Amino acid sequence: MLTLNSFHVSVNQVLIVLLLLLACLQSHGLTADLPAEEAKTDDVVPVIICASEERTGATMATINSIISNTDSSVFFYIVTLRDAVKIARRYIEKTKLKVIQYKILEFNPMVLKGKVKPDSSRPDLLHPLNFVRFYLPLLGISHRRVIYVDDDVIVQGDIKDLYNIKLKAGHAAAFASDCDLPSTHEMVRSIGMQTTYMGFLDYRKQEVKDLAINPNHCSFNPGVFVAEIKEWKKQKITKQLERWMEKNFRQNIYSSAMAGGVATPPMLIVFHDKYTALDPLWHVRHLGWSPDARYAESFLQGAHLLHWNGPFKPWNDPAVHSDLWERWFIPDPSGRFTLTRPGSDS
Repeated sequence: MLTLNSFHVSVNQVLIVLLLLLACLQSHGLTADLPAEEAKTDDVVPVIICASEERTGATMATINSIISNTDSSVFFYIVTLRDAVKIARRYIEKTKLKVIQYKILEFNPMVLKGKVKPDSSRPDLLHPLNFVRFYLPLLGISHRRVIYVDDDVIVQGDIKDLYNIKLKAGHAAAFASDCDLPSTHEMVRSIGMQTTYMGFLDYRKQEVKDLAINPNHCSFNPGVFVAEIKEWKKQKITKQLERWMEKNFRQNIYSSAMAGGVATPPMLIVFHDKYTALDPLWHVRHLGWSPDARYAESFLQGAHLLHWNGPFKPWNDPAVHSDLWERWFIPDPSGRFTLTRPGSDS
């Protein structure tokens, strides 16, 4: 027979176990700063974004632009490495962003062992966080659908509209095609930006030839996309991406010397002819590919999302259309992240 005293002992033991589990999760950077239940409701828009130690200020500008342009409830999954967990949390808690719903997740770069090799031509493209987009189902996020955005993005439209896009049956993701917006073609040609598979894959390699992908087929940019998690799991997208990473590690099918570095080509291969096209105004890109080539201001004002992909970031100098990014910038309370502007000492 269960006595009152033994019942109290059992309850205490359960509480101790729960506390130990909580401590374990905290040590791995997987606790939510707000209750996880709030992130699971159907009316929440879940957004995944990375925050590297050196670019945390960029991440916070993206987040600020999102919450400032929607009335919807948004939950941010901020993925970072161990050295930046405290930096990201402090940036949020010490600024106006303290009101957001978020959870900081720690990404383990060891999952990339044997899949990514050092390459000096664009070392920034080899940052472990560039590959977080490959591992969305492994982040432990309980949503049927998520939005992924890079940290060099500013959102000017309502993020709920992007979240509500209708994906075609059997498609695990929606991207913006690189040939989808005629008004950008002149600027893209002027900077020599690649818009076809030829610019990303080495068609001299037999493995690439065997894919039977037309080299003139339009590519897409994986810096912004909507993902259906159930379909992603069903098609084993992560395993497919890893398989191509491992092949490239052994055979150099592509390299960071080519357009898009080493994170874009696997996505292009795995999602070839298997993705839904986003409204092009939801991913106006290439703003970071030249310090001189500019879009018409009237065109950018009508864009829902701006992406400074390329080496010329809007927090540095030189860069174009920096004013459209800087209006969302929140100064770093720690002083680590600073803007570089003409005449500045930074």
